[in-house]
Amino acid sequence: MDEPVATSVRRKKKSSLRVGVRLVADGRADGFVSAGNTGAAMATAKMVLGMLPGVDRPALAAFVPTKSGRPTLLLDVGANSDCKGYHMAQFAIMGDAYTQAILGTHKPSVGLMSIGEEEAKGNELTKEAFPLLRELSSLNFVGNVEGRDVYTGQVDVIVTDGFTGNVMLKLSEGLSDAVVSMIKHELSATTVTKAGAMLARPAFRRLKKRLDYSEYGGAPLLGVQKLVVIGHGSSNARAIRNAIRNVKEFSEYGANDRIQHGIAETQRIEVRG
Repeated sequence: MDEPVATSVRRKKKSSLRVGVRLVADGRADGFVSAGNTGAAMATAKMVLGMLPGVDRPALAAFVPTKSGRPTLLLDVGANSDCKGYHMAQFAIMGDAYTQAILGTHKPSVGLMSIGEEEAKGNELTKEAFPLLRELSSLNFVGNVEGRDVYTGQVDVIVTDGFTGNVMLKLSEGLSDAVVSMIKHELSATTVTKAGAMLARPAFRRLKKRLDYSEYGGAPLLGVQKLVVIGHGSSNARAIRNAIRNVKEFSEYGANDRIQHGIAETQRIEVRG
């Protein structure tokens, strides 16, 4: 884990990571699942599989649980710290296709993460990305969304840069663990609360399942020629199973074909601009 990514990827051509991605490149597998080093998995996928035509950068996407019961896809969550507006448009296209493939959502709603709902609010990146997203006829773009909208379930896909997305994801994971820990502590404080906890145990189990990362498998690396799903280093059997299921559904849906069609549209908009 402490090796330079570029060095390990180039020199260790017989590593399980490199061999697995090569099997995909050779057509012997439809996708690749890894719980290893994220940087190495990304670099190997880009080097061995290559990018989809017209895609400038891949994006890591992650489902987050919401109070509506339907998860929201957040991307990018760590692949690109610095982005341009057209990168955000490409992320939106890829997130739209992935959500349709995995959740079966027809015309997912797509929002742009900003500090206010108005088009004029935000930094230079969001102001540059907003009109590009609005012009994409293939997207159901609903405008800017704020941080508080992530967990409402009112938006299916939220697009942001990798720096912001990664901070949001790590904050979410830490907050989830903290809330569960605080609830356990309070419920074990007295005899009365312990009795209440016993009665509410089924509800707590359902809540824990909704917050469990393993239910979503891992973060897909969208934009490469075949699907690569990168899981937590601590992924359990359930997480790996769901990651494999995601690859299967993505492949069967033909989501990469939809991504390529949408990317072509973003390029036409750039030319007009």
